[in-house]
Amino acid sequence: MKKTGAELAVFALEQLGIRHTFGIPGVHNTELYDALNTSAQITPILVTHEGAGAFMADATSRTTGRIGTLVIVPAAGTTHAMSGIGEAYLDGIPMLILSGGTRRDTGRHYQLHQIDQGRLLDGIVKAYHLVEHHADVIPTIYRAYETATSGEPGPVFVEIPVELQLFRGEVDALPPYRPTPKPPVVDARAVRRAVDLLTRAQKPGLYVGWGAVDAADLTAALAERLVAPVATTLQGLSALPARHPLHVGVGFGAASVPAARKAFEGCDALLAVGVRFSELATGSYSLPVPDTLIHVDINPEVFDKNYPATVALEGDARVVLQALMDDLAARDWTSPRALGPTAAAIQQDKAAYLETWTAKKLSDRVSPGLFFQALRRHLADDAIVVVDDGKHTFLTAELMPIQTPRHFISPTDFNCMGYCIPAAIGAKLGHPDKQVVGIVGDGAALMTGMELLTAATYGLGVVLFVFHDGELGQISQFQQIPLNRKTCTVLGEVRFEGLAQATGAHFLALPDDAAIEGVIGEALAVAHTGRPVLVDVRIDYSRKTNLTKGVVKTNLGRFPTPEKLRFIARALKRHVTG
Repeated sequence: MKKTGAELAVFALEQLGIRHTFGIPGVHNTELYDALNTSAQITPILVTHEGAGAFMADATSRTTGRIGTLVIVPAAGTTHAMSGIGEAYLDGIPMLILSGGTRRDTGRHYQLHQIDQGRLLDGIVKAYHLVEHHADVIPTIYRAYETATSGEPGPVFVEIPVELQLFRGEVDALPPYRPTPKPPVVDARAVRRAVDLLTRAQKPGLYVGWGAVDAADLTAALAERLVAPVATTLQGLSALPARHPLHVGVGFGAASVPAARKAFEGCDALLAVGVRFSELATGSYSLPVPDTLIHVDINPEVFDKNYPATVALEGDARVVLQALMDDLAARDWTSPRALGPTAAAIQQDKAAYLETWTAKKLSDRVSPGLFFQALRRHLADDAIVVVDDGKHTFLTAELMPIQTPRHFISPTDFNCMGYCIPAAIGAKLGHPDKQVVGIVGDGAALMTGMELLTAATYGLGVVLFVFHDGELGQISQFQQIPLNRKTCTVLGEVRFEGLAQATGAHFLALPDDAAIEGVIGEALAVAHTGRPVLVDVRIDYSRKTNLTKGVVKTNLGRFPTPEKLRFIARALKRHVTG
């Protein structure tokens, strides 16, 4: 049979269960978009910027069972999208990118958008494929999907030249997608050794990340059997419901909340699952990781990178955790620790910490503790919470309990500002019946705020709470502590009501604590009608998060003594003399 490359590509996407694509049509993908228009299954979503489209695709992969998919033009479309592609790559998120490509059948050089995309993308994709023939279109897209979703997931890029999209070519058949079976393999000897170490430990602990997000039930069961506290990474915040009595919060070192630090004090065996011990997750590598470390990850390259593993277990988190549980169940072993007192101490410390954030109401600003306390009351357990990169990220991590796996997403290792607003839109597209809220700093909102137009156009009732302090809050505090300066971190005056008006979003102002309950309630009610809502939150950023204080202290402590003295002396002088 004869089919155009565009028709073949759309058939492959349908076989993979794709519901939405994100991007902007142009000269080199017009045929792809025309073929998408004929699909009864796929809706192509027009975005205002390909970078935002990539964040939407990222959020689709994080919050649904489908892979986020981009359809973009080459060159400029690719470079615009690279921030979102890079975020997916470093965070281990599957993504499928389909790009048009310049014609190869004319013999012409210096064509519009002509660039070597394989070289351009090297380092931020798992694989790049240039389709050469019509018969290769479907198999290449299937192969790209399997690469993107196997092992440690990541983005895969497929370039389809224009002449393949335009013209028909001979193909033998339209093969359905059949996944390649991947039988789980776990090292039984390593499992036994890991359980030996955990049962001998006086005070074991669990540390789980995004790689364990689909194994919350097994994490909980193992923690209860061991009577071990559970800390998460920032990205893996939803890997265990916050209401679980052994959940302590993000991290357990100098940059963590008191409940985590106390619960892990004296920890002599750590089971780390689906974590890479990256800089942000460890508070600048300040985690007091014990000598006995059992490290579980699907990617063996992460082992021994920052902390040496006593036992390294390669494999999917669910498979390995189940193997650990099975081995533990076969033993006549009971933890010498009682669950009740351990859990009670954790909950008491959590409550005491929250009290320090909610004890006093403000009349001229919004208290973070009271805001998050109210937001949690108004949201269902299965509401999706999206954050950006900034001070608000760590406030959310410390103060907002997340109860459902994959219902908190954030840009983490690539740590790209501008993520939240488009990611919230992508999450809402994947879950139209769920509440979706975004917490975003004013600086990040300025980067991708025009995507509110996309939300309004497609009737997506997301609520975006803009934490408005007029600064790039996290960095300005990092500057203020040692330097007593705020260089290039103070924003111009922004009237977010104008952004809402320009994009068709509903606008609400949240000026102080007295307005919190009413404004949050109204915002969610309006969003329920299918209209996006932008809430201007005049946030009080005067108090530093534990991450800010911990990271500053940790990094200063690592300075050579002469440089440390110089920095301290400069800070003292500037804070005294101005």
